[in-house]
Amino acid sequence: MALVVAVRDIVAQSDNEILGIHASWERVELGKIATIQNGFPFKSELFSTDKSGMPLIRIRDVGEDASDTYYKGEYPDNFVVNAGDLLIGMDGDFKSAIWNGPAALLNQRVCRILLNTDLYDFKFLHYALPGYLLAIHKVTSAVTVKHLSSKSIAEIPLPLPPLPEQRRIVAKLEELFSRLDAGVAAVRQSQQLLKRYRQSVLHAAVTGALTSAWRTAHPAPEESGAALLARIRAERRALWEAAQQAKRGGQLPLNGAWKNKYEEPAAVDTSELPELPEGWVWASLPEVGELNRGKSKHRPRDDKQLYGGPYPFIQTGDVRHANGVIKKYSQTYSELGLQQSRLWPTGTLCITIAANIADTALLNFDACFPDSVVGFLTDDSHCNIKFIELFIRTAKENIERYAPATAQKNINLEILSKVGIPIPPLDEQTAIVAEAERYLSTIDSLELTLAAELKRAERLRQSLLHRAFTGRLAPQDATDEPAGELLARLQSAAPGPAKAKTSRAKAAVAPVAGEEGEGKRRGRPRKAEAVEDVAEVVEVPLPAGTQTTLGF
Repeated sequence: MALVVAVRDIVAQSDNEILGIHASWERVELGKIATIQNGFPFKSELFSTDKSGMPLIRIRDVGEDASDTYYKGEYPDNFVVNAGDLLIGMDGDFKSAIWNGPAALLNQRVCRILLNTDLYDFKFLHYALPGYLLAIHKVTSAVTVKHLSSKSIAEIPLPLPPLPEQRRIVAKLEELFSRLDAGVAAVRQSQQLLKRYRQSVLHAAVTGALTSAWRTAHPAPEESGAALLARIRAERRALWEAAQQAKRGGQLPLNGAWKNKYEEPAAVDTSELPELPEGWVWASLPEVGELNRGKSKHRPRDDKQLYGGPYPFIQTGDVRHANGVIKKYSQTYSELGLQQSRLWPTGTLCITIAANIADTALLNFDACFPDSVVGFLTDDSHCNIKFIELFIRTAKENIERYAPATAQKNINLEILSKVGIPIPPLDEQTAIVAEAERYLSTIDSLELTLAAELKRAERLRQSLLHRAFTGRLAPQDATDEPAGELLARLQSAAPGPAKAKTSRAKAAVAPVAGEEGEGKRRGRPRKAEAVEDVAEVVEVPLPAGTQTTLGF
């Protein structure tokens, strides 16, 4: 069964439902009221990114109103796109949009809709198209990228109300969308304000501003930051010496020369670091805990034998999306995976050093992770690891500056080891974490509320479109030319649009190589086989509720 036939079936089912198009309306194929102009196969060797030549609209530019690709060669005038032209991307998402950018060229696999506006309102088509393209996209099969043909576009069965009613619907939609867009803009502005407020809270936490009142109430902590750091150093050295003695069964040289082999963690360079509150001190991560990369020794890394066991395996994406605490995972290691890795304990601070630099989160369970993630461990009597995590969040931008400007940024363990960390007294660290979490939990709650409002706004937008294209948004008028007469007038006209919307471009549509406008240049997209001929597209029964896929 052909794809467009499937879409027609969906439409027919929808028209039989209580929420189908209005009984007084008709339907018309898009190709009966418009010309679909395929893009031209411009030569890739004449593309540039230095803004010399004409902007070239590629699939990714539909809806963006700008392009970073320019064409330096000669071109046919009728492939110039101007502001106000309606475009469709014919690969991938099948996106449609009115172009609002500068004059640009229509590249292959992008088409322009030249509409007969004596029969159909331009904005009415603009609002109607996305629902149909989405329906076609959902029933289009593809191994990689989905392809859309101009034949499929031409056969889209659009609703056909009387022309005056089309214009009333558009006016009502734009009135309501204007109010809805204002609300969405306000929500997005609030999201940005919350983002800045979050950064302010984090900055206040790690600079001491958040606990200035606490310090006034506790002028003499039991142990200053400097004393804490000295204690950590002494305890870590004592542990090393005890380990050396145990390793040799207590048989060590009496002169104590062996103690000189201990490597004291390097102190951080404070020459360019800001002044800290009284009682605080600068330190490096290796001075206050263990800092080591994750392990993934086995090659190839994607060996199936490594996976599918009982040991959680954390990756950079898990850290990035954890919001401070890693509570879930999508991959596990087998016994073999564990043997070539390391199982880090609950409470380990994970820091990414590749792809997304310095994303941080604490493990909520024992887990392994690869060498693109660094683990930091410290004793609770030395540092509050949640305070360290808060600081690295604020230092993320500065740490990223150390990353080389390559396709995939990364930093190494040495760089991370030199980052200065402020160390307050231990009890103040606890107070900072408690106060910061109080603020951050409120911010998290507000962000969830705002995200829910954006989803609600999108549902409302779709509801308005559904009402518009089922005849329930604007009133009918008995004095309008009936849709049946409009359709009869259209059918009696010569094939093709009687009067295309041509004021936006030089309108004569020149023929191009192949229906989809393909050319003979290296790297061009393969001509998509007519999607209508792919039988398996709709061989399986359509799921319940499919009749509402289009929405109208």
